[in-house]
Amino acid sequence: MCTLAAISKSGYYAYVYRINHPDIDKQIQEENEWRMIKAAYEYETWKKGARQIRNRIKRDFGVNMNLKKIRRIMRDYGLVCPIRKKDPVKAMIKAQQTNRIYPNTLQRQFNQGVAKKVLLTDITYITYGSNKRAYLSTVKDATTKMILASQLSLTLDIGFVLKTIHQLMDMWHGDLDCQVMIHSDQGVHYMCFSYQELLKMHNIKQDMSRRGNCWDNAPQESFHAVLKTEMTLKDYHTYEQLSDGIVRYINYYNYERGQAGLNWMTPAEYDDYLCSKIKYYPAIYIPPIIYA
Repeated sequence: MCTLAAISKSGYYAYVYRINHPDIDKQIQEENEWRMIKAAYEYETWKKGARQIRNRIKRDFGVNMNLKKIRRIMRDYGLVCPIRKKDPVKAMIKAQQTNRIYPNTLQRQFNQGVAKKVLLTDITYITYGSNKRAYLSTVKDATTKMILASQLSLTLDIGFVLKTIHQLMDMWHGDLDCQVMIHSDQGVHYMCFSYQELLKMHNIKQDMSRRGNCWDNAPQESFHAVLKTEMTLKDYHTYEQLSDGIVRYINYYNYERGQAGLNWMTPAEYDDYLCSKIKYYPAIYIPPIIYA
């Protein structure tokens, strides 16, 4: 029979053995799958997780392998894929996060014609020196474009955002409008319980941009872009130098840098102009009573 079928006797007996021992076929299949997984893992020497390995196997071998199987075989053969560790600061902030999202009542009506009534706040990263990074939190008057408070930090800890509000209240508490509102995006810092409670304590109404819509906070984004453009950040090699430079730039921005949108007045000059209008030109004129 082997002669007529043109097969070897050893091949025939191996076939009979596999029929009587089906686990052998399974073992051979798993070994082949392991070779594919190992080849995908070592492709271009870069580290890969299970999903990247599955995609690589499909591309190179045309096999759509189950993700659970890939993880099981990797575990059986001791092949470890890299796992990104959670940032402890972000984890802490997320733990304090509330589900309270405030509506976008401002609707991009930034210029209210009144100083210190609508405030904008945001966080941006600052790359300085030889690719070092820091984070800047600022509060801006939407009408006068004046920067009212700022804090620099090496981390994204919630503390430096709270310090920005404390600085705002220390410097401008008596000058804020009775209906003051602060507008931000939906970042974790602004949904944090401690931040929202701090605003409530100072009777500041909270307002938020729509999710993923940077135009709802455009003037604040614009200030950060201007700061990064006009400051030569690569010349600051230490955190202390950067901190001092940002303070000096904000003073220049507030008191010396005229803006076309303010009729070339500086933010501080426009703030004085609006405050003087309120002081000397009341909205309601009550004529004196004349007795006959």
